[in-house]
Amino acid sequence: MIRLLVGLGNPGAEYEGTRHNAGFWWVEAAARKLGAALQPQRQWYGLAARAATAHGPVWLLLPMTYMNLSGKAVAALARFYKIAPEEILVVHDELDLPPGEAKIKQGGGTAGHNGLKDIHAQLGSAAFWRLRLGIGHPGVRAEVVDYVLRRPAPDQREAIEQTVARTLGALDALLAGDMAAATQQIHTRKPPRPKPPRPAPAAPPPAGTAGGLGGDTEPTP
Repeated sequence: MIRLLVGLGNPGAEYEGTRHNAGFWWVEAAARKLGAALQPQRQWYGLAARAATAHGPVWLLLPMTYMNLSGKAVAALARFYKIAPEEILVVHDELDLPPGEAKIKQGGGTAGHNGLKDIHAQLGSAAFWRLRLGIGHPGVRAEVVDYVLRRPAPDQREAIEQTVARTLGALDALLAGDMAAATQQIHTRKPPRPKPPRPAPAAPPPAGTAGGLGGDTEPTP
């Protein structure tokens, strides 16, 4: 089962609503769902909470170390409670997915994400799970830093918040260790409701009828 939920972001009011803090939003919502109160914990270098669930206790953590030192907080808590990398879910923003989409995977590279880099380095393993919340890409690599540290447009923020709410539906499966069910739920996105078709234009009346009212009758000579 997943025993530690980690949300990535940067501390401080100036970063609160920025794209790079999408992981914070998810874990904050998970804490509310589990009835857990995130509190400052100096020994874990962040805000942390312990929640009792039907599947056993789970920790929630928001590192307050700034993004590029996220591993310091994750490793401190994980080592103290003997939580293996395979039992950790890290939730983070993902440039390669558009707002409204999410993907989950175990292991793999970091795609340049500084938070993931430091967690990998501090744990000495890449085997932790990652829940990737799409934030979109600015289209130009040189603009990425400014892009992730800016607030999303209202429609993008709404799409990200809807993704947070939708993927939280997989929380019970994650805590139960049913990763196949969690993956299916996270990757299944409800398609937009199709617009009703436009009514077809009325067909012209058949030739030789009186305004189309004469049906199959022959015209009067």
